[in-house]
Amino acid sequence: MSRNHDRVLILHGWGGSDAPHWQAELASRIAQSYGTVSFPLLDNCHFPSKNRWVRQIRQLLHDFKPTTVVCHSLANTVWLWLCEEEMDTVERLFMVSPPSLTTQVETIKSFFPCPLPPRLYAKEVQMIVSEDDPYITIDEAQRLAQHYQIPLLTLPNAGHINAQSGYGKWELIENLVLEKR
Repeated sequence: MSRNHDRVLILHGWGGSDAPHWQAELASRIAQSYGTVSFPLLDNCHFPSKNRWVRQIRQLLHDFKPTTVVCHSLANTVWLWLCEEEMDTVERLFMVSPPSLTTQVETIKSFFPCPLPPRLYAKEVQMIVSEDDPYITIDEAQRLAQHYQIPLLTLPNAGHINAQSGYGKWELIENLVLEKR
């Protein structure tokens, strides 16, 4: 599939990913090259509800019909919940900084514990984590990647791979998402 026909859905985590976060930069870069992108603000992002986010993203998947999905943080957890039911398969899924499946943060407790569905409904999956992410250990990220037999890229000292850890414009993800085939 040519990338100029790619439909990219970017899903943020808890609290959103507005500028200068790399997801906002990626959405802008896709739009600047006349790409098709959807970067919605999910419902009540600072105090999210798993059921509302699952419903909202399921509707986005139905209406937008993405070929590529880029998840950051809590959006990865929602993707796993969505995969508990049959859904359309996307071409590519990028899982950046997924939190531990047993995260115990009070504000987002409705999302956890999170199951490991039988499949991820994506033809290609790339997981990217940081060696010092406060929300997941490298061991757990490796087990998750091994479970789904997907590639895992580990960045040194990148925190939660967000604006707070210096990830505004991020060339690596832009190149991965915008690569031409």
